[in-house]
Amino acid sequence: MTNFQYLKPSGSPFVDRHVTRFSDIVHTWDGRELLGVGLIGAPLSKSSISHSGAHLAPGTIRKAFAAFSTYSIEEDFELDKWDIKDLGDIVMHVTDIVQSQERIFTTLAEVYEQHPNFLPIILGGDNSITYPTVKALAKAKGRVGVIQFDAHHDVRNLEDGGPSNGTPFRSLLETQTINGNHLVQIGIRDFSNGKAYRTYATEHGVTIYTMKDVRERPIKALIKEAIEQLQNEVDVIYVSLDMDVVDQAEAPGCPAIGPGGMSASTLIEAITYLGEQPMVKGLEIVEIDPTVDFRNMTSRLAAHVVLHFLKGKEKAGLR
Repeated sequence: MTNFQYLKPSGSPFVDRHVTRFSDIVHTWDGRELLGVGLIGAPLSKSSISHSGAHLAPGTIRKAFAAFSTYSIEEDFELDKWDIKDLGDIVMHVTDIVQSQERIFTTLAEVYEQHPNFLPIILGGDNSITYPTVKALAKAKGRVGVIQFDAHHDVRNLEDGGPSNGTPFRSLLETQTINGNHLVQIGIRDFSNGKAYRTYATEHGVTIYTMKDVRERPIKALIKEAIEQLQNEVDVIYVSLDMDVVDQAEAPGCPAIGPGGMSASTLIEAITYLGEQPMVKGLEIVEIDPTVDFRNMTSRLAAHVVLHFLKGKEKAGLR
């Protein structure tokens, strides 16, 4: 076959010999031992209370990786030495939500059992995936503490709509997969929840930081309190990020957008700091609907979250 200097495959990005794109260091997993980062897609959105195309988000987040380099100008270091493997997507059942959640749990539990030393980053999907993701982590690691960024408590009753994207933490608490004292919610927003669910969370010992707390106090101070609360009580800490915690102006591609949310810069500061914590052993990103996004703004923010999470790990020497 003849090679032509200026003829390349359709869609090939511009190549700058001095810049490494983040997408360049993400490689398809070959099935060997996982020791670095493992990206796993959980494209479930049929369980969303409102219309959602969140099953498309793992793909758009992956594409967004190509928009950013591996160089942190703030820290003056590269992330290009990270070993990042993409394990692909967990296949969802066409009609059965519970079966889909069971597939997420079974897959992750098996991966954790066979490869206990990698750092999981789960790309959702709607927030219903949190029940099986945390359940699998608890099976593998023991007591799990969760730091949840969300506009909502996600402890809706299970009678009215079954296991939806509004019920994952209800399921985790009801099944005693996690202890209420081991759940910290950050960014709970005004006029986005019912009083009954605030009461339920409080009665179960959940720590709640509202958006008023986020506005009035440094985000690092809130997270430091959360880490101090959890570190002697759990074996690992997992970060669950529902992108609707971010204000609708900066994350328009969420099914449940709303005003008065967290700024993107505050979220990035928080995620970077969490990445620096040795006990933080996983991250999930949920609730992005690419079909209603604008120029993939929300998926690009999610990609930046992944970068800053790894920046925190690199900064703390946790690679």
